[in-house]
Amino acid sequence: MTYVLKRAGRAVALALAGAGLIAGIVGCTGDKPEVADKPRAPENTIRITPEDGSKGVSREGAIKVSVSSGRLERVEVTQVEDADPVEVHGRISADRLRWTPADGVRLRLAAKYSIDVVAVDGSGRRAARHTTFTTQVPERRFIGYFKPENRSTVGTGMIVSFDFNREIENRAAVERAIRVTSDPPVEVAGHWFGTARLDFRPRTYWKPGTRVTVDLRLRDVEAAPDVYGIQDKTIAFTVGRSQESLVDAAAHTMQVRRDGELLATVPITAGAPKTTTYNGKMVVTEMFEVTRMNGATVGFKKRNGKGEYDIKDVPHAIRLTRSGTFLHGNYWADPDVFGAANVSHGCVGLRDEKGGSSDAPAGWFFDRTLIGDVVEVVNSRDKQVAPDNGLGGWNMDWASWKAGSAIE
Repeated sequence: MTYVLKRAGRAVALALAGAGLIAGIVGCTGDKPEVADKPRAPENTIRITPEDGSKGVSREGAIKVSVSSGRLERVEVTQVEDADPVEVHGRISADRLRWTPADGVRLRLAAKYSIDVVAVDGSGRRAARHTTFTTQVPERRFIGYFKPENRSTVGTGMIVSFDFNREIENRAAVERAIRVTSDPPVEVAGHWFGTARLDFRPRTYWKPGTRVTVDLRLRDVEAAPDVYGIQDKTIAFTVGRSQESLVDAAAHTMQVRRDGELLATVPITAGAPKTTTYNGKMVVTEMFEVTRMNGATVGFKKRNGKGEYDIKDVPHAIRLTRSGTFLHGNYWADPDVFGAANVSHGCVGLRDEKGGSSDAPAGWFFDRTLIGDVVEVVNSRDKQVAPDNGLGGWNMDWASWKAGSAIE
């Protein structure tokens, strides 16, 4: 037993000596064994402002990307969820520790952006990080309702017209954001009618075959304090054949010319002596196979408040002014008045049949008319139509038209 105990004691002593040796080794190298560094999480390696998922971020774009050590390899900031994504340009610093947007960068309002970063730490390990944020959504926006329609074919007198849903205070900024160009190229100028309407036209009528492009870049344009645009699109239209019609209210006729050649002289009836037709150049803006015309809607009322007329099925109606001047088919008047007398409430009437007939003068003219064709009235005992009553801008000379631009 004693032998065994001695052997055991010696074993314990050796074990303790070994433990002491190990402890001594550990003590020479530190409190803990040396262990290789663990890779840090991307969010700890790459710092990004704004934080992931931020909303209501200022459009001035306080975007910052940085690493404390190592280097930035790639930084991409892109607008997403848009038909026309936009990359935000910026620069990586000389020490490759920071990325900042380029000077003058302004983000789009109400837009979502993504930030994608790849960095290398001091040990040569790559890390990647992806974040998103959304910019501020303004409370008040404005839009422009425009003529003509995209991809339409129009007459040579077409005027590009915008009606805005809010008053425009910064008219120059809005006008600069709308660019009207053509092929073949011609000078096109804008003209403001008040604070909510802007029209564009060339010096003279468009040439047949001209292709016109309207670049509408109103998104984020500040039209008034804290009122921003939302439209960013391109529209285009083509100018068709040339057709001009001359209505002579005294002679009760309309001469229709196509590409300068006389197509026909059509008998008409114009406004009666107490309800005359405007003189001047008017552009076709709308066409209806059939429409209702109620005198009460344009100021012709009886004492009981009802309209002096209410015709529910006026055929082949062509709008010439906003105030209600039409060139239309007339089936209710005596056929003898066409070419002989003026009996209308200010419109130009052409003989037609109830329900409309393509063989009647009104139907014949309707089938040969385009939005944008010009109808000019002469020899009426009325004033000239106002330039903003419909697309009446052709009644202004070029110098007066250009004087209505907000751009110097």
